[in-house]
Amino acid sequence: MTDAAAPQNEDFVTIFDDTYNQPDCRAYFRMMDDLDYRNQHHATAVFRAALKEMERVRGVRGSARVIDFACSYGVVTALMRHEVSLQDMFARYREPRFDTAVPEEVIKWDREWLAGNRRPDVTAHFTGIDVAKNAVAYAVDVGLLDEGYAEDLGAAHASAGLQAALGACDMIVECGSVAYLMPDILDKMLSMAGGEKPWIVTSPIRGNERAQALEVMRDHGLEVEVLGGPFRHRRFEGEDEQARAIENARAAGHETDGVESTGHFHAQLFLARPAQEAKATAHWPIDLPGPQVR
Repeated sequence: MTDAAAPQNEDFVTIFDDTYNQPDCRAYFRMMDDLDYRNQHHATAVFRAALKEMERVRGVRGSARVIDFACSYGVVTALMRHEVSLQDMFARYREPRFDTAVPEEVIKWDREWLAGNRRPDVTAHFTGIDVAKNAVAYAVDVGLLDEGYAEDLGAAHASAGLQAALGACDMIVECGSVAYLMPDILDKMLSMAGGEKPWIVTSPIRGNERAQALEVMRDHGLEVEVLGGPFRHRRFEGEDEQARAIENARAAGHETDGVESTGHFHAQLFLARPAQEAKATAHWPIDLPGPQVR
């Protein structure tokens, strides 16, 4: 999915459809690099910290199961699961050999590269969900995802495999892409989850968050908190996009001076946990992003 799926204002952000469903990820990462994406860099550090805390609280180290929602080519899982940075990935796909490679070569190179950079401290099982069939297939083929489902939960019922994955998941992560998981889809996923509801960590673009999503999570017994301050998502594609973003952020009650006015979308981290597991985050080994952080 794109960072424009189901926004409050349908013209909120520019949609780069030509990059989201190709046989490999080259165009996607080059587009991200061109627009100075930073959300995944900041958010995934918090995702990793939340995963470790959830594993400690639940005693599931080594067997935790994570859903990467709107996973696209698996960038969130790549950064959570591997000793690579977002800048590493941007630089990689600028290498001249990727200009003329066929998708099969890219997949082979990426599989080998990622296998050599796995983080030994992240042992969770990762499942991806996205409507982009080719992107999900790539992420599975290179070993980013243990399993992937190219399904649109807003338009159809989940397959048996996806229902099973949701029923067993301990955590759902989502990075800046789909209007705070979209309330109806979030309700579907939490309804399919087991009796022990998953933790949710998400980083929606400011103005793209949903009060209804908060209510859905509370209805399922989760407590929601904001983590840190707003931080850069990506550079605006142009003045028109900036004007739309400022309008949308202000409509959601945000002060935009010094934030969206700087020329960048900003995101905000949210954490939701079952009430009985909600504890202060101050003791975590976590460096929360703050205003305008790069």
